[in-house]
Amino acid sequence: MSCVQSWPEPIVRVQSLSESGIRTIPDRYIKHLSDRPLFTGNSPAVNKVNIPTIDLNSLFSGDGAVRRETCELISGACREWGFFQVINHGVDLKLMGGMQEAWREFFHLPLEEKQRYANSPTTYEGYGSRLGVVKEAKLDWSDYFFLHFLPEPLRDPSKWPRLPVSCRELVAKYGEEVVKLCEKLTRILSVSLGLKEDALHQAFGGDENRGACLRVNFYPKCPQPDLTLGISPHSDPGGMTLLLPDADVAGLQVRHAGQWVTVKPVPNAFIVNMGDQMQVLTNGMYKSVEHRVIVNSGKERVSLALFYNPGGETVVKPLEELVTEERPAIYPAMTFNQYRSFIRTRGPCGKSQVESLKSPR
Repeated sequence: MSCVQSWPEPIVRVQSLSESGIRTIPDRYIKHLSDRPLFTGNSPAVNKVNIPTIDLNSLFSGDGAVRRETCELISGACREWGFFQVINHGVDLKLMGGMQEAWREFFHLPLEEKQRYANSPTTYEGYGSRLGVVKEAKLDWSDYFFLHFLPEPLRDPSKWPRLPVSCRELVAKYGEEVVKLCEKLTRILSVSLGLKEDALHQAFGGDENRGACLRVNFYPKCPQPDLTLGISPHSDPGGMTLLLPDADVAGLQVRHAGQWVTVKPVPNAFIVNMGDQMQVLTNGMYKSVEHRVIVNSGKERVSLALFYNPGGETVVKPLEELVTEERPAIYPAMTFNQYRSFIRTRGPCGKSQVESLKSPR
């Protein structure tokens, strides 16, 4: 995946910076003026809109009209926002809460314990504090833990935290349940596009080759949240992301109609967003959307992002059924590994990668 074996500079843990009591953040974390979030005092600017919330309970209804209406709502959200929240999704609520608490406990373990899992740019798996290997790049105010779940040959529970003792079992159960939800959503999305129900599932590589990985994000308190970001603007390189946010502290912002909209999390909901590979597969009908994360001066945040992706060697291109004379293929074919090497080298860079692939019209 990457020939880079180590980070270009010594790694500094953002949590350690936060807990040191500093009042001003290092220059490496100060974003350019145009990239800084809009704050009023210590609070982010308030918006009057939110991403759509969709109740999946209706999909299990015997009423075909109700199911079609839900599919239409999801289709509309994918076209207009690229984001939506789902409730009544079927994932065990105690499991969701247990995962959040276990990972919060992990990030509050002694640094020596966390350092056992320090990651490198070769796979990114483990405990990390930066994306991208560009030297002297502006850094984000966050630490994270990244692990592989699918395909099974990539899964190695020995690389998952041994503490807290419940963590490995929780990760296995959580991954299994959220992947099942992802499967349901890809089938719904296929139908909403007028495709066979398993079209997107097969395009991801089917049961054997599809990928899934988990990134647990930890955003420590920040003394100057108006100067930095938890994650810089980007669109997710994969297929679809299911985010379990910290419901107590807003942080995710989505670019919509030229403005940054702060997402208000619905309790016990997942935030779903389309990734770049979904934009490619749907020939631009469903769009990945630029988003970023703001930080907080008074509260830390923990969020869990499960990325549901095509297999690394799966060739991704616009689905034939969505290519016509009036709408020719916009994107070339390439493997997902080829595509995601961009973000693993440069880090978050808006939507520059997927946009650069577009064929000239």
